[in-house]
Amino acid sequence: MKVVIAAGGTGGHINPALAVAEELRRRNPDTQILFIGTADHMEATLVPKAGFDFATIEISGFQRSFTPYNIKRNLLTLKRLLFVSAQVEKILKPFQPDVVVGFGGYVSGPVVRSAHKLGIPTAIHEQNAFPGKTNIALSRYADAVMLTVMAAEKHMKAKNKPVLTGLPVRDDILQADREVARAQLKLGNKPLVFSTGGSLGAQEINDCMTEVISRMAPENKVVFVHGCGKGGADMIDTLAERGITKEKYPDVQVMEYVYDMATYLAASDLFINRAGASSLSEIEALGVASLLIPSPWVTENHQYHNACALSDNGAAFVIEEKDLTPEKVIALIEDLIADPARFAEVGKNAKKMSVPDAKKHICDIVESLVKA
Repeated sequence: MKVVIAAGGTGGHINPALAVAEELRRRNPDTQILFIGTADHMEATLVPKAGFDFATIEISGFQRSFTPYNIKRNLLTLKRLLFVSAQVEKILKPFQPDVVVGFGGYVSGPVVRSAHKLGIPTAIHEQNAFPGKTNIALSRYADAVMLTVMAAEKHMKAKNKPVLTGLPVRDDILQADREVARAQLKLGNKPLVFSTGGSLGAQEINDCMTEVISRMAPENKVVFVHGCGKGGADMIDTLAERGITKEKYPDVQVMEYVYDMATYLAASDLFINRAGASSLSEIEALGVASLLIPSPWVTENHQYHNACALSDNGAAFVIEEKDLTPEKVIALIEDLIADPARFAEVGKNAKKMSVPDAKKHICDIVESLVKA
C-alpha cells in the first residue's frame, strides 16, 4: 500500500498525521508513506525526524489584514497557486499512491484536489469543532471526511457523511493513571490546579495565574503547577518579588516547560489551558475537569468553538480571554475546594466524549479506501 499524507503549518496538523502514519506502518511494515508539506514550516523538521519520506511544494496561506506587507504576501500566494498543481502532480504521478490523506492547513488543499482529479481515493481529517476553510472546500469531494468533533459537520457540505474518529492521543497520555501520578507527585489530599498557556506561553494566562497564585498560595489549600512557557520566564521573578518562592511555598511550582505532561495532567483536579484540539483530546482521554480560555487570535476563532463543544456537554468550564480575571479563577478554585465531587463529574463528562482508539478508526478508513 502506498499512502500520501499532506500536513503542515502547525503541530495540530502534523502530530496527528505522524501518529496515523506510525500506526499504518506498524500494521504493515511494507506500507510506503510519503508526506507532502512546505520547506519552511515545522513539517520540514518533524517529518524526516520521525523517519518518513518528505516532499515539498511551494504554497502559502492568504493574510486577512490588508497591510502593505500582507498584500505583497497575498500576491505571492496567488502566484504560487498558479503553479502548485503541477508541482503536486510531479510528486503524485511517479509515486502512484493508493490513497491521499489531508490533515488540514493550506498545504492539504492542492494535494487533495490534485489527487481527486487524478482519480486517487482521498480522505481528510478535521481537528477542530469549526473546520478550516481548506477542509470545508475539500469536504465537497473527499471520499471520506473524518472529524474530531461532530459539531464540525454542520459547517460542511460533504459528499459523504462525515465520520467521528476523534484525534490521536499520545500513548503516554492514554496510559497515565491518576492514582499513580498523584502518588508520584506526593500530592496527598490537596487538589492540584495545573495551568499552562502552551510551550510558548500565553501572557494573559501567565498574568492571571500570577495574581491567583500570589493570593491563594499563603492559604496552603491547593497545589499549583504552572507552565509559563518560553516567553513567560519573568513570571517566576514576579512571584519571587512577592515572596512566592519554591523554598517558602513548596506547593507552588512554576516552570518554563512541563516535560512530564502526562503525569501532571493525570493528577490534576483542575486543568487551566487554551482550547487547542490536541489538548482537548488529552483532557477527554484522562477525564480531567478543565477551565478553558480559548485564544481569540486563531483562525475562525476555532478554539472558542472547541471549548463550547465540551462546555455544552457539561465537560468543561469556559472563560473567554476578554472576560478573564483573577477573581473568576479564584472563585472557581474555591468551588473546587468546597465541592470536589462537582469537578469530578465534569471530568467524567469529558471522559464520555473521548475517542481513545482514534488512530485505529482513522487507519481503518484509510485502508478501506484502498480496498474499495
